Amino acid sequence: MFIVKIPLINGLGKTKGCERAGNAILDELNEIFSNEQGTIIETSLLDLEEIHIDNMNLKLSNELIYKNSFEIFETKPQTIFLGGDHSLSYSTAKAFLDYCKKEKKSPCLIVFDAHPDLMEPMKEPTHEEWLRALVEQGFPKENILLVGLRNSYKDEIKFLKENKIKTISITNLTNDLEDMCDTLMEFSNRKELYVSIDIDVIDPAFAPSTGYPETAGLTSRQFIYLIQRIKKIKNLRAVDIVEINEKNDKDKITIKLGAKILSELL
Repeated sequence: MFIVKIPLINGLGKTKGCERAGNAILDELNEIFSNEQGTIIETSLLDLEEIHIDNMNLKLSNELIYKNSFEIFETKPQTIFLGGDHSLSYSTAKAFLDYCKKEKKSPCLIVFDAHPDLMEPMKEPTHEEWLRALVEQGFPKENILLVGLRNSYKDEIKFLKENKIKTISITNLTNDLEDMCDTLMEFSNRKELYVSIDIDVIDPAFAPSTGYPETAGLTSRQFIYLIQRIKKIKNLRAVDIVEINEKNDKDKITIKLGAKILSELL
């Protein structure tokens, strides 16, 4: 796995501190000696890069993220993007879409999130509308799956219905986790897969330090199981891990979980 830090934040003031998450997660990874599959974690051997952006110039930053991400998709078989907040996923996923078009492949996007992020887009999409902006840029709606939703605005619900975007509710997900994993694997079959992980899909009891925590989410154990299943998908091309706020993370609970998720993907 190629690991790329992207310290972008465009979260309406709610995500300041997320720009420090990438370094904090990698520091905590030093305390994980092996993952649950028995893979030894050697942090000194990680293939690592950072896209150096300026959060005071969002237009230029998004252009840099897009350009670098497109080159990464052309040269690296699998990549993990460490945020930053969810606004970065607009540029990385747009690069993924354009790469797939160039290679005549079918792009697939699975998003783990408590919220659909489908508000009316701003000029530089924030973490509240990045996905809608991506849909409006042409990402095939039938190849998008939202997982773990549990709080949506009425406008977002309307957009989901009008565009027939598929969802798996938190209730269905937790009622039969194994069967839902099979559904994810079937949905991504014969497509190039990008997985976007907003840490707020996990209950704030396990991931408290995030911009918009929502109660009644997944346990950390349930999510690790999901990640272990997703890791087995052969056509997995990219994962992003976003919305972890290092600044407010008491006892590093959320950072530790981010490192745990990362370790299971290595």
